[in-house]
Amino acid sequence: MMIEQFLDYLRYERGFSALTVQNYGKDLRAFKSYVENLDNHLSLESADSDVIRDWMESMMDRGNTATSICRRLSALRSFYRFAVSRGLVKSDPARVVKNPKVGRPLPQFLREEELDVLLDGEGMWGDSFKDVRARTVLAVFYETGIRLAELIGLDDVDVDLAGLQLRVTGKRNKQRLVPFGPGLEKTIRHYINVRDKSVARATAALFVTTKGARMNADQVRYEVKKNISRVSTLHKRTPHVLRHTFATAMINHGAGIESVQKLLGHQSLETTKVYTHTTFEQLKRVYNKALDRA
Repeated sequence: MMIEQFLDYLRYERGFSALTVQNYGKDLRAFKSYVENLDNHLSLESADSDVIRDWMESMMDRGNTATSICRRLSALRSFYRFAVSRGLVKSDPARVVKNPKVGRPLPQFLREEELDVLLDGEGMWGDSFKDVRARTVLAVFYETGIRLAELIGLDDVDVDLAGLQLRVTGKRNKQRLVPFGPGLEKTIRHYINVRDKSVARATAALFVTTKGARMNADQVRYEVKKNISRVSTLHKRTPHVLRHTFATAMINHGAGIESVQKLLGHQSLETTKVYTHTTFEQLKRVYNKALDRA
């Protein structure tokens, strides 16, 4: 209803062209759909600046350009200014959200001690289905480096617990096998046991909602950000940060770049080379080892 009121305002009071009004409507409905897909029953009226930033991050994860995201954010700003002026909402959450920067910064990643707390910290996790699912999602992202779309696409049959490997369907439907360790095997096995006792599944998906449906991308992003926020102050707290963390840990612990390329499913080695940045702590260890005369 609010969106239609705004579009009528653009159409009849501002005299915008039909195409411009159509584009505004498309962008606003995309945001509305994103908000309503989150687990906490948000709405356009209750969405805050963090939700808008999450939406922007989700678009970045899907490969949208900074220019495209800026255009959509501009539409959202106009919408909320209108909504505030008409008394439809109390405040403008888009007002404090900055445009994304153009350019490709170095990947952000969690420190190893942050990962330890996130996955195994005292008091971090309970025994509920949602807690067990959230911890398993985080562990799979970190210990395999798979993409968000690859995780939500996993079915039970893609998980070989005996062989300690996942069959992952990546970009352009290319499949690859991704190994994992015995620790993750126990985590996944425990999750499946809890899931099957707690939820009546309506799908073959590995990760499901409390209603038994396959989890969607927005639901996973929301869970990941919520839980990374408990241990880190990183600006970006997306599933891709865990992929970056996996790749960084692999390289810092001696994995060859070609091996990391295969694990990540990169077509080009150049894409993987961005992960050859090294943490300061690792540089200090290399320095001290190289100059140790004892």
